[in-house]
Amino acid sequence: MVHLLIVGWLMLVPRTVPWVPAANLEPLASIHAELARGGWSAVWHLGAPVLMLAPLGVLLPLAGGRLDVSPLGSMARTVFGGAMISLTIELWQTAVPGQVPDVDAVLLNTLGVALAHLLIVPGARSRLRRRDERHRGTTPRISRVGLAPQADVFSGGRTYF
Repeated sequence: MVHLLIVGWLMLVPRTVPWVPAANLEPLASIHAELARGGWSAVWHLGAPVLMLAPLGVLLPLAGGRLDVSPLGSMARTVFGGAMISLTIELWQTAVPGQVPDVDAVLLNTLGVALAHLLIVPGARSRLRRRDERHRGTTPRISRVGLAPQADVFSGGRTYF
């Protein structure tokens, strides 16, 4: 929750700028422009959106709290949730002065969520499952106790078990 509040504040605070470029609604246009410009500026402008929502790739699966889930299903839910949060932030930016919505920011944010999920969550779940199995141990067995005889508890000799 704190992470989303910080991201929301960073992305939705009004900026005073002398001019504002038009919104980018063409997928991959700003990514191509940054790659063509090259240098550390491109690394910064492409890396920041990737890292902005990347912690959600770990935090969203933690919110579910389940260890035994399908890796593909977990990945799909996490990436979809990250994409929807990114899209919501970009849509809110249309109402904030000085902030320009960019479809490539949604793509890069979603890429960051997916990469963080792939790099951390499967290994962490595996370690937690092994730790859980180690603490759980085996079920105790008592060899001298057999099966109980079937009890006739209902009138008329009918049993339901």
